Amino acid sequence: MKNCERFLEDHKIKSEVISNQSIVDMFTSEMLNGLAGKESSLRMIPTYIEADNQFLTNIPVVAIDAGGTNFRAALVKFNKLGTLEMTNMVNAKMPGLEGEISKTEFFDTIAGYIRSNAELVDRIGFCFSYPTEILPDKDGKLLQFCKEVQVPEVVGELIGKSLLETLGMQEKQIVILNDTVATLLAGKSASLNREYDSYIGYILGTGTNTCYIESNKNILKLKSIDTSGSQIINIESGKFGKVLQTDLDIIFDKTTVNPGDYKFEKMIAGGYLGGLCLSVLKSAAKEDIFTTATAAAIIALDELSSEEVSNFASNPKSGKSPLHKCIIDKSDKENSITIIECIIDRAAKLVAANMAAVILKTNKGKSSERPILITIEGTTFYKMHKLRGYFEKYLKDYLRDEKKRYYEFTEVQQSSLVGAALAALIN
Repeated sequence: MKNCERFLEDHKIKSEVISNQSIVDMFTSEMLNGLAGKESSLRMIPTYIEADNQFLTNIPVVAIDAGGTNFRAALVKFNKLGTLEMTNMVNAKMPGLEGEISKTEFFDTIAGYIRSNAELVDRIGFCFSYPTEILPDKDGKLLQFCKEVQVPEVVGELIGKSLLETLGMQEKQIVILNDTVATLLAGKSASLNREYDSYIGYILGTGTNTCYIESNKNILKLKSIDTSGSQIINIESGKFGKVLQTDLDIIFDKTTVNPGDYKFEKMIAGGYLGGLCLSVLKSAAKEDIFTTATAAAIIALDELSSEEVSNFASNPKSGKSPLHKCIIDKSDKENSITIIECIIDRAAKLVAANMAAVILKTNKGKSSERPILITIEGTTFYKMHKLRGYFEKYLKDYLRDEKKRYYEFTEVQQSSLVGAALAALIN
């Protein structure tokens, strides 16, 4: 049997190989290129949502959250104290999940879900978390559906306009945004009584994304905007393509449905970490890191989820993961946990570099009295074994200790609905 540490060093999987500064520099360069409309792996999508403006209070709006298998909507209002009031909640299935449907069926279904609430308001905020081009009037043109939704006729259509026409309520105002932008806004709403220098929204769940507030004068690809203002930029950070893949990352990448794309996301997000860990464990098995019985059992495994990886690494005796059945030998358990924790540690360092680049790009948070508020959502961030602890240490060491930048974290329940409401209430 070979040495596990040597295996990790030979394949450059250890976090020590990664230079924080190098990742930050490359990420920042891609951000600047994306803002300028130059070739970049970061799309830097303008949202036309002015998060620095004040929110209207005591005005009810319909908030909608559509982005996975569930469709949710509610009547939302913020009172003068900034307290959220949410009523008339709707929970339903996302249309188009059980087979292909037409554009008419899609919007008829959504209109049916929200009609009674929409009749009571003048404004609608729609968190629509599918790839969408946001337009200056804050409507959105669908680029593609994902997450098993099958409504091909809607691709290329205006989501807000189509919904209002179906409702017969074209006079109402509607704002389209995605879940990362909603997360940023939800964080701002939860901190109305505290002054922050800026706001960032971050998601690390099945996928990953980041958004922040950018000065319009720096968005060079937009020619006709008020350069004195600002708006939220949706980075699409999971597509960051300059990160260096190891030979083991490339082996795993080739097994995914989109090889060569979303390289960054495949190294850090919950939709991939389980598969990446299994792929690396199989490579270790083939290089004699484990006993013969364990190696054969690991190689025979077809799939492994991120949750199963986390369960095994956090409690090797729990029996909640297929790895518990594969790995009986004590030294094999120790080696497999070493490999898994190494991959999680590396992911945390990459997440910290992503966050550090965005914080530095804002040029904010230079005083402990006015930190940046980072609102984070996603089960991978909060539940993956050791990831959050690793991340917070890397970010503190690099950003607070070296760069003297200050920030705080928060989590907001039902952030997509809260953020959708706030997008409709920006004055």
